Amino acid sequence: MMISERVRAIWCRELQRDDISADDDFFALGGQSVTMTKIQIAFLDELGVEVPMDQMYLHSTVTSISAHIAESMNQAAR
Repeated sequence: MMISERVRAIWCRELQRDDISADDDFFALGGQSVTMTKIQIAFLDELGVEVPMDQMYLHSTVTSISAHIAESMNQAAR
């Protein structure tokens, strides 16, 4: 499963929605800091990557945060 698919699945679960697209904005979907914290924990548990809160604010779509996570994983593998 691609990173973006895994990220989308986490967002769908934590936001309790199944209609999230790759370019939907987290905050426009009703996301808030408590939900963001749950997603942050899920990223660490399920993807093995720590995403700082500031990066989650900067990358507020599935596409954007997935690219950030992929880059973080690539840097960690070097």
